[in-house]
Amino acid sequence: MSDLRDLYQELILDHTKHPRNFGALENANCRADGHNPLCGDKLTVFLDVSNGVVKDARFQGSGCAISTASASMMTESIKGKTRAEAETLFERFHQMLTSPPDVEVQDAEELGKLVVFSGVKEFPVRVKCATLAWHTMNAAMRHEAEPVSTE
Repeated sequence: MSDLRDLYQELILDHTKHPRNFGALENANCRADGHNPLCGDKLTVFLDVSNGVVKDARFQGSGCAISTASASMMTESIKGKTRAEAETLFERFHQMLTSPPDVEVQDAEELGKLVVFSGVKEFPVRVKCATLAWHTMNAAMRHEAEPVSTE
């Protein structure tokens, strides 16, 4: 289990140091801002959704390692998915992080690399860091004007 945990930490650190899809998206037709006042994370999620499919996803802002890695991996995970698939992925991700620690991850293969965040539930205060980008993505898809807050 230690080797697996080390691998997970490496993946999160890689996405923190080298975030994928970082920066504004010029042709975004969905956008939302998110803020986690507890940790200070602030980000904007940009989406290009065409015919119900996420064609492109990017983010910009600043945040802790968990928040940045989650946003990076989220943008990779939702590209090419329908709105419904992206929302289902968010639900599975959120369920993984908010279920009791002794509950095993369901549908782990659907989550793919996102399973690396399963250890975050051991630190409840960090769950908001991991889910901020996802809540913001949902708000962007719904064209919500109000910024997303984890509080």
